Amino acid sequence: MDFLFEATADRWTPGAGGQWWDSFYDDRTKPVPFFEDKPDENLVSYLDRGLLTTGRVLDLGCGPGRNALHLAGRGFDVDGIDLSRRAVQWARERAERGDHTGAGGGHVAFHHGDAFGSGGAALTGPYELVYDSGCLHHLPPHRRVSYRRLLDRVLAPGGLFGLACFASPAMGTTVPDEHLYLRGGLEGGLAFTPGDLRWLFSDLEVVEIRPMQAQPADAPLFGQDFLLTGLFRRPA
Repeated sequence: MDFLFEATADRWTPGAGGQWWDSFYDDRTKPVPFFEDKPDENLVSYLDRGLLTTGRVLDLGCGPGRNALHLAGRGFDVDGIDLSRRAVQWARERAERGDHTGAGGGHVAFHHGDAFGSGGAALTGPYELVYDSGCLHHLPPHRRVSYRRLLDRVLAPGGLFGLACFASPAMGTTVPDEHLYLRGGLEGGLAFTPGDLRWLFSDLEVVEIRPMQAQPADAPLFGQDFLLTGLFRRPA
């Protein structure tokens, strides 16, 4: 793996990591896999299997917009939100260039802010899909409460929640939560097991939990095998 997340990205207060993420997105030529304009392979799999066919989507931690633009290209109306102003600017530039994969004609809007704080006010819902590719594993444990509150507020009954996060033990730290507070950081990101995801989202029905399928460099999809993917459904 040719990139690293530094511990300086870890902050305990809402919005405090935005400046670090802005510097992270400064150089768009860095060899960071998710800088490429490719949607997650698991997300495309959900769509291809007809698990989601229409509706509104919220892309949490949308980064440069690769998943949001793909969804819009397949006809979904998408809100993307990210803590980094520069990531949102990049996503908007891609949208203005028409970087949609397909011709579905869905609407896409990118918002700058903390989805779990005041920035979440712009996310009115309901959404038929809430998707998170790489946000959860950069949140300190206590912010999972705000994360769940957002899901409870905006996810439609019968709607889907999907995510991709660091997989234990392939990537991320597995130290107990209390040790993170003693050490003062997230140590680059938190690792999760399938059991962790089942516990965190125990009120949702499990559709699928599996490792992300690695993709070759020239593939049209993004896929790294150090990530764990999950898809859940809110009971109707």
